[in-house]
Amino acid sequence: MSAELPDYYFRVRDNGAFVYRVDTENRQRRIEMDQIAVVNIRNGDIKPHGGRTLSDQDLDEIKTWMADRTALLAARDIDDIHRAVDYLNTTAHWAQSKASLDQLEMVTDDLLLAMHDLRTVLVRKKADRLMKARDAT
Repeated sequence: MSAELPDYYFRVRDNGAFVYRVDTENRQRRIEMDQIAVVNIRNGDIKPHGGRTLSDQDLDEIKTWMADRTALLAARDIDDIHRAVDYLNTTAHWAQSKASLDQLEMVTDDLLLAMHDLRTVLVRKKADRLMKARDAT
């Protein structure tokens, strides 16, 4: 562990985090974490914990973390989609070269339905974008 600890710790949870102020400046030189807020990224709520009033520094740190976390989650979403494309390519290769008839029978209907659903959504979204682009000109 590094000698210099951050002033704040964010315990990540679904849709946000619990925010703690980190304190090592006490008589025992122990690490103390005092919960100061609960954050919800989805709706932007910052709720002080236990009747506290958050300082401007607290709010600045929390808002910076929220922006960084939102960007990280968005990057992960796109990365997951790129992985899905890779999985689709791997699945096509598997179906063509390695899968047994029994294995294909087990997955074909589910794959076809999922791909049909995805194709329907993608085509509709693409058409919407093309219509908006045409209307904008």
